[in-house]
Amino acid sequence: MSISPAWSDAVTAAQLFAVDPVGTGGVLLRSRAGPVRDRWLATLRAALPPDRPYRNLPLHIADGRLLGGLDLSATLLAGRPVAERGLLAEADGGVLVVAMAERMQSSTNVYLTAAMDAQETAVERDGLSLRMPARFGVVALDEGLEDEFAPAGLRDRLGFHLDLDQFAWRDTEDFPVQLDDIMSARARLSSIKVESAQIEAICTAAAALGIISLRAPLLAIRAARASAALFDRVIIEQDDITLAARLVLAPRATVFPQADQPDEAEPPPPEPPPEDNSEDNNDQEQQTPDIDKALDEVILAAVKAAMPPGVLEALRASAGRARARSAGKAGELQKSKKRGRPTGSVRGELRDGSKLNVIETLRAAAPWQPLRRRQAEGRSGSAPRILVEKDDFRIARFKQRTETITIFVVDASGSAALHRLAEAKGAVELLLADCYVRRDQVAMIAFRGSIAEILLPPTRSLARAKRSLAGLPGGGGTPLAAGLDAAFMLADSIKRKGQTPTVIVLTDGRANIARDGAPGRPQAEEDAKASARQFRVAAINSVVIDMSPRPGPQAEAFAKEMDARYLPMPYADANVLAKAVTAATR
Repeated sequence: MSISPAWSDAVTAAQLFAVDPVGTGGVLLRSRAGPVRDRWLATLRAALPPDRPYRNLPLHIADGRLLGGLDLSATLLAGRPVAERGLLAEADGGVLVVAMAERMQSSTNVYLTAAMDAQETAVERDGLSLRMPARFGVVALDEGLEDEFAPAGLRDRLGFHLDLDQFAWRDTEDFPVQLDDIMSARARLSSIKVESAQIEAICTAAAALGIISLRAPLLAIRAARASAALFDRVIIEQDDITLAARLVLAPRATVFPQADQPDEAEPPPPEPPPEDNSEDNNDQEQQTPDIDKALDEVILAAVKAAMPPGVLEALRASAGRARARSAGKAGELQKSKKRGRPTGSVRGELRDGSKLNVIETLRAAAPWQPLRRRQAEGRSGSAPRILVEKDDFRIARFKQRTETITIFVVDASGSAALHRLAEAKGAVELLLADCYVRRDQVAMIAFRGSIAEILLPPTRSLARAKRSLAGLPGGGGTPLAAGLDAAFMLADSIKRKGQTPTVIVLTDGRANIARDGAPGRPQAEEDAKASARQFRVAAINSVVIDMSPRPGPQAEAFAKEMDARYLPMPYADANVLAKAVTAATR
């Protein structure tokens, strides 16, 4: 079985990274866990010097372990501050493997990229002031779905972007790596220089591919130097430039390079007459650009060959999904004292159910132990082994996403009420099917006649929802103000409990019953607008769906008063309504 060109490029990228881990930045390995990824990682491991660090960065690493700081146990034993190297400093001269990079915490990403730029870590904490070298390359394992990606700042700093999900096991094979060749290439890497014409060619190719990052050409140049060193060349040749462009620039392309076609299409019509008059001048003018552009054309041709069909469309679609996901339907983040994801600690007192962070408390007390022991011995002649004072207390902080509750407010009045209720019932049932995955709850309020009632309190129970929706009658007046008031009271109570409400109003906006139950359209509309303004003031996320056969300005006007999203859907069924609600609340 012959090795496929795509897998050969993936293996070559591993070797180039092994030659210059710091210069090339690293590898973004988009692949789910499996034998293909394990085979590539084994190839990389075989190409790296065995005496260099190879560290794994876990997903939820603490800042102290990442950056370094006070070695608590050594400090308590020695009775003086003892510094501890962080994981970034431990990886100096080697490789750092980042697990689940698409879910990396923002603080971890900031510290990691700052260390990659400065090639050192700075520690200013726990009475210590340290600077430690941190020159390493990164292998970011991106296991995300189509709408999940590693942080953009980290991706931009990694030279090679590989997608191993395109390979099946039968498409790969073990590639013999000669460690002696890698070591020899690392030794002669510093002697290889790049020419200005080659730099200009790479920058021109990056511009033609729509790459706006300035790091991409720099990483491509470093990859070209590593290629020349790997293949035992004294200078960078054309093959090294094209390989670097194929591996570094092609995955970052945002447009297909088409700069050559207009240049070839434009000259023919106007140029035949002048060519007969000044052949010598034209020859001189044409030869120089052809020589200068030869390398550019080779690079662009190599990149075109490396870009599979439809790759740009997939990139644009995935980028759109990533932007949509950034404001997802998950509840708002809020601070918590008892549960959630740990977010560090803060100086405080043990009250109101706060939890003491014992490790951080001891860490805060450790630097002061020699002074406190001398003071204690001076007073009583003896001192405990560890002296902790009130100022040392560190309270654990947590952060958790609140639960989302979607409140349907359904207009059950008028002759078309049965159709609207049927659509609302179907949408609620479809949304409830995902509640166990999304951890959402659904509530429902119906208004008709002169009153509004909570038909379905917040629940995840599909059976309960069906029973509550089954016998709801329709018809009568439209007390829109009463419906909005009931929705606001429920949403406000939900928000006070620390949850995130989302209100979906299904109505035609034609209010004709005032708050006091009296008929009359002018007063009813004024009351409804006053009720709608409550949502704007309280900043409650809301959506108004105009379900009238011919959407008019009434419902849109109420949506503006609520600061809500307006969706006219005169012919929606349950599936369309469920999709619209999901899209509107994301």
